Formats: sequence, structure tokens, C-alpha cells
Amino acid sequence: MRVLVTGGAGFIGSQFVRDLAGGGCPGYEDAQVTVLDKLTYAGNLANLAGYDGYEFVRGDIADPHLLATVLPGVDVVVNFAAETHVDRSITDPAAFLRANVLGVQHLLDAARAAGVTTFLQVSTDEVYGSIASGSWPETDPLLPNSPYAAAKAGADLLCRAYHRTYGMDVRITRCSNNYGPYQYPEKVIPLFVTNLLRGQPVPLYGDGRNRRDWLHVADHCRGIRLVLAKGAPGEVYNIGGGTELSNAELTRLLLDACGADWSMVRHVADRPGHDLRYSVDTSKIEALGYAPEVPFQTGLGDVVRWYRDRPDWWEPLRNR
Repeated sequence: MRVLVTGGAGFIGSQFVRDLAGGGCPGYEDAQVTVLDKLTYAGNLANLAGYDGYEFVRGDIADPHLLATVLPGVDVVVNFAAETHVDRSITDPAAFLRANVLGVQHLLDAARAAGVTTFLQVSTDEVYGSIASGSWPETDPLLPNSPYAAAKAGADLLCRAYHRTYGMDVRITRCSNNYGPYQYPEKVIPLFVTNLLRGQPVPLYGDGRNRRDWLHVADHCRGIRLVLAKGAPGEVYNIGGGTELSNAELTRLLLDACGADWSMVRHVADRPGHDLRYSVDTSKIEALGYAPEVPFQTGLGDVVRWYRDRPDWWEPLRNR
């Protein structure tokens, strides 16, 4: 089996590649893995250091000529490649449309031309918008509120269209907020941890009431492999972690884990269009056998220790 992992040098994609390269994934023990990554600011080959069970190609999923050379012979495509930071999408929406919509369209076309068996699109719960109470099932409408979320929603709709129009086996996963090692330090957990390790204050948006469900990256990748193994063509699967916290609650846990107090918090102006709450209904993937395995308190403690022990990885990124 040949597997193409796009965005495989990023935070979540590299976890998926490390899992495959480590040989512990049932059904993928003998897989030939190719990583395609543009190596933008968030792509980092250091995320794959020590793992050699893959071939690396540097390139852009929006480059149809490159894709025409990479896709032939590939059986499975797992697309992690995307611009993902909401704040960046507010200042430069065009970059997100190019990567997250046009890039996916080119990748779908190349996969169809090459006869790829299964195409899995890694999406986000942000496509649903904001929910005051309860949790979104996969059948809820897409109501994105940021350019990032709108671009990801556009990609999801393209994937659905390619399944319905061309009969492609396209599957979509929508995850809640990920955390774990190797996460680029612009996202809230690594940003707060690395700030506190440097003795710097942390910026808390608004009043800190915004709520998110937290999912360890290893559980996320476990869910993706389950959808590849047992999911159905054309279907969407939510993947959640089962731990919902306000940003203020998360901040308190990070302060405690880093031995700091609330005097290190600086309240900053809220993000434009900031969604108040995300929550996904995971009944559908649970029916396939999914359950998160990493307790949040354990996972968060492990992550704080990882960043404490690995300034060699994050200091160069923070110093850019």
C-alpha cells in the first residue's frame, strides 16, 4: 500500500507519519509513506527527526504539475495540508483560500486522475460556526465565521461534490482543538507554555469565556486511522476529546502547570468574530469503536514537560 500524507511535516500530520513509520498501525505495517509538504513557517522536518520510514517531497498541493508526478501509484491520500491559524486568516484571507480551497481542488483532481482508492480530508469543527448549547452532529449546516473556517468549509463541500459527481471515495474528519508535542508556538497551549517558560506574560482574549473541546493529537490520529479502516465513502466523522474548557479555565491549568500565577495574564482585545463555543457530537465515530485514550490532565502535563525539555525545538521558532 502506498500512502501520501500531505502536510506531513506539520503538527498533526507529523504525528500521523510518526505513527505509521513506527510500524504500530494495524493494516499499515508495510505501507510505503510519502510526505508532501511545502515547508511553510509551520512545516518542520525536525518534527520527523529519527523516523526514516518515509519518502519526502517538498511541494505545494496547489501545484498540479507536481501532483501529476507524485500521485500515480498512490492508494490512499490523507490531506493535512492547510493554513490553520485564525488570526492569520483575518489579516490575509487570500492565502487561506489558495491553500485550503484551491489546493484541495487540485489535490482531488490529481487523486481522481491517478485512480487513488481513498481520499481523507482532515477538517475542523470550526466549519460549524458557534453553538450555544449541545453538540453538532455531522448533519448540521456549515456556518463558518472566520476566513479560515470558511476556507475549510469550502474544501469540505468540494470533497462532498467529488464524491457525488465522480464517485470518489472521499471521507472527511472534523476535529476539535488539538494539543500535543511539536505544535507550532502560535497556538494557545504552546504559546502560553513557552511564554511562561521564558518568564513572559500570556495574552488572554477578552474575558476568557470562549469554550473549546480539547483533543490530544495522538487520539486525533487514532480516529483518522479508524475512519480509514472502517469509515464509509462520502461520510463525515466528528472527532472530539471530551474535555470542554473555557479559555480562562485552560489558562489557570497552564499557569499551575508552569508554576505561575494570574499576575502573568494580560487581557487583550478579543479576536474579531470570535466563536464563543465549539462542541462536536462524536456518536458516529464512537459506533466505529472510537474513544479518546489520553486523559486531558495527563496529556497536558506531558505537553508542558515536552516543551520544558525541548527548547532546542521551539526556541528557534520563537526567535524568528
